[in-house]
Amino acid sequence: MRQIRVIEHISLDGVIQGPGGPEEDRGGGFAYGGWAAPHSGPAGGEAIVAAHGDDFDLLLGRRVYDIWSAFWPNAPKSPMADAINGATKYVATHRPDSLAWGPAESLGPNIVEGVRRIKAMDGPHLIVWGSSTLTPMLLEHELAEEILLLVFPVLLGAGKRFFSEGTPPHELALVSTRALSSGVIISTYRPSGPLRTGTMGE
Repeated sequence: MRQIRVIEHISLDGVIQGPGGPEEDRGGGFAYGGWAAPHSGPAGGEAIVAAHGDDFDLLLGRRVYDIWSAFWPNAPKSPMADAINGATKYVATHRPDSLAWGPAESLGPNIVEGVRRIKAMDGPHLIVWGSSTLTPMLLEHELAEEILLLVFPVLLGAGKRFFSEGTPPHELALVSTRALSSGVIISTYRPSGPLRTGTMGE
């Protein structure tokens, strides 16, 4: 069984939209693209490379696939660029005939069943980046084994959120955490079951 690891840049108020550059994702009139760049550095980059591991495939929403297909084939040559371009991209899309950046494969009309199918295949673990619709679905159906968040010390107030309205109530177990000198906090979680409630002080 293949494992799914979700990795994301996220603001303190939960926004994941456009961290990499001003033109990355202007959807909804988002005006703060590139908010992660001033706080990025070698330590964060090394953590991301380590989180991907030596061999991986990608599980992507259509929007992220389109953003990445415009960037990674033209990115400066590096081991990470080679690994991302060479990875098989499994994409949640209604336009399977337009997956020109390959190797790529549509998850099919039923996303959940498509994810279950590729998890059952032989192959490397699967990395998910930046989908505010795909990630809640993975959590709801208990398909993701790990979530790694790079939390940036910024408040954006608006934009697409990682845990959007409708994300199923759930508990996460903290596996590890690390604070970088830039103020970025890198934390790894694993889903640990349904949400519990109680009364403080009992």
